[in-house]
Amino acid sequence: MNGTYCPLGEASVPLLDPGFTRGDAVYDTVSVWGGQFFRLDDHVARFFRSCATARLSPPASADELKAILAQCVHRSGLDAAYVQMISTRGKFQSPTVRDPRLCKNTLMTFAMPYIWIIQPARQLEGIDLALAKGNRRTPPEVVDPRMKNFNWLDLQRGLFEGLDRGSDTSVLCTPDGRLSEGPGFNLFVVRDGALRTPRGNVLEGITRSTILELASDLGLKAEEADLTPDDLLAADEAFLSSTAGGVMPVATVDGAPLGHGEGPGPISLRLRSEYWARRDAGWLGIPVASLLAD
Repeated sequence: MNGTYCPLGEASVPLLDPGFTRGDAVYDTVSVWGGQFFRLDDHVARFFRSCATARLSPPASADELKAILAQCVHRSGLDAAYVQMISTRGKFQSPTVRDPRLCKNTLMTFAMPYIWIIQPARQLEGIDLALAKGNRRTPPEVVDPRMKNFNWLDLQRGLFEGLDRGSDTSVLCTPDGRLSEGPGFNLFVVRDGALRTPRGNVLEGITRSTILELASDLGLKAEEADLTPDDLLAADEAFLSSTAGGVMPVATVDGAPLGHGEGPGPISLRLRSEYWARRDAGWLGIPVASLLAD
């Protein structure tokens, strides 16, 4: 935290930091698998793009940040980890002087055991995905979704809606009714062997980009597109993508099976298997140890 290492359970944010009181913060999350960061450069680059969009200047360069993240993983002793980098606005100059330009921005990082949005056993069964009806994604004119940020109330409300309906999670729509994303993941639909993922009002996820590249490697057509709920309901298959879980197959939407029948679809399972096989082999990885100072 701002230059000091401590156990995660002892970390704290000052009450008057606008990162807490106003959600004035950005973050990014990179995974470690088999002792290697996955696409670390991409995650760090997106973090600094988010900072620039939010007018935040964390007190570290990209190379310094990579070394800090590696040190967090090293000190945690974890071989598979969920590693986050955060910058908040920092405290106002005084309680009565609230000019955000005068704040000293922060840098906080942590490593904890790898998180699964959907547990592996449940992934093999295929999840039930709810189409959120009572909640919409915040429009990009208000908060740019390409800036990975903690303004999550729309996503959290959508998650509550899905859980209350008995589903595993929810996907939200944009204010004009197009498919968007869910709490912590992007969505893919599969129809006639081709993959499509919503574009526009979504975070341009690193795992999402990875799946588009992986599909190309496997000879599958894949593209970004404007999609509607009907595209999901009429899909042969669907799956979620996230740093926290990889490729997560969908079996049913609002309780109704997708076109391929019961359980996860074959293309979803193929992509999931290939993704993790490549991760196990060190695909696009940077060893944590290589970033530690001698």
